[in-house]
Amino acid sequence: MQCQTLVLGAGIVGVSTALHLQARGRHVVLIDRDEPGSGTSHGNAGLIQCSSVTPYAFPRDLKTLARYSLNRQSDMRFDWRYLPKLAPWLLQYWQQSAPTPLADATRAIQPLMQRCVSEHDPLIEAAGAQALIRAEGWVELYRDETAFAAAKAEAASLGAYGLAFDLLDRQQLHAREPSLSQAGIGAIHWLDPKTVSNPGALVRAYARLFVQRGGQFIHGDARSVRQIETGWQVSTQRGPVAAKDVVIALGPQASELLKLLGYAIPLENKRGYHMHYRVRPGMQIRHSICDVEAGFVLAPMDQGIRLTTGVEFAASDDPGNEIQLRRCEVIARSLFPLGERIDRQPWLGRRPCLPDMRPVIGPALRHEGLWFNFGHAHHGLTLGPVTARLVAEMMCGEVPFTDPAPYNAGRFG
Repeated sequence: MQCQTLVLGAGIVGVSTALHLQARGRHVVLIDRDEPGSGTSHGNAGLIQCSSVTPYAFPRDLKTLARYSLNRQSDMRFDWRYLPKLAPWLLQYWQQSAPTPLADATRAIQPLMQRCVSEHDPLIEAAGAQALIRAEGWVELYRDETAFAAAKAEAASLGAYGLAFDLLDRQQLHAREPSLSQAGIGAIHWLDPKTVSNPGALVRAYARLFVQRGGQFIHGDARSVRQIETGWQVSTQRGPVAAKDVVIALGPQASELLKLLGYAIPLENKRGYHMHYRVRPGMQIRHSICDVEAGFVLAPMDQGIRLTTGVEFAASDDPGNEIQLRRCEVIARSLFPLGERIDRQPWLGRRPCLPDMRPVIGPALRHEGLWFNFGHAHHGLTLGPVTARLVAEMMCGEVPFTDPAPYNAGRFG
């Protein structure tokens, strides 16, 4: 089978990339070993969060580092056995979180964040997925006065970005979310972002749109990709598929393929969990609520209330555990009376992260026709369509809507 472009990975980034290339006249085949939207795209908190102006940086003050070193926090935990392997990456992450490189990362991510909602909107409409979307923003909740004061000051400093938000004291917070306990002393309600009640279903809706428009989705193993005389070839359930160009949009699975192709890009996976809970009679959560201090999100989903955890550093293929989820669940129940668990076991996902807190988007350095679009960290759902637009513009010879240099793979040597 021949086509013009192979897209490897059918998460939100890969499906969006296939759609953008298709819209520019490319004959695209989308390939994944699993169904669209069944990986990391399935299990996130469902936030299209244009309000996340500053990337998630590594803490640099000694007090916070000392607290995390005890490995008892709810927002981050680590497997001691994995630390020796992880240490070089953590050092890079720490270095890139210093004020100057963090400011660079913030500037780099802004052109993407500013367009994340507007790039989703036409796909949502074309895919008929409006029922999955809520345009009511999300709530950043605080339980500590000092932390809340710092958050309010930071929100006030973001005036240049034109973000709309409401500052809520305890009374206003409970007027907006009556079922919450009194543990929350205040919140910032970010009004511009949208939320998704079933992220996996949204990706599948986008994938159906791609197929309806003439695209092909085929099950195959991205690890079989190889360079041939006319471009690239991948083995699939329908036999080999060849194309001039191939895009790696594999999210957390990209690291394995990159090594096979000889690229030493420092991609690390931040693991995270979710669990769904029943809603008790008379109780409800109207908005997605992020407990910043505890590092979890409570999100109203089609499946129930989804509790998503923060960061776990462990080997990517290690079995999951419930340590972090249990810590978060205790705090979450102090905020909202969660019902019983719905899922038989916690879902485990992996966020593909780079130490300089920005994705890799653009051409590979040593292989003609090889393109990258991965490393979206905590913002895969948010940035999928807008980074897809950028890589499609580059591949099709258009003038990119923003300078792609900050995302080039060459920054890692």
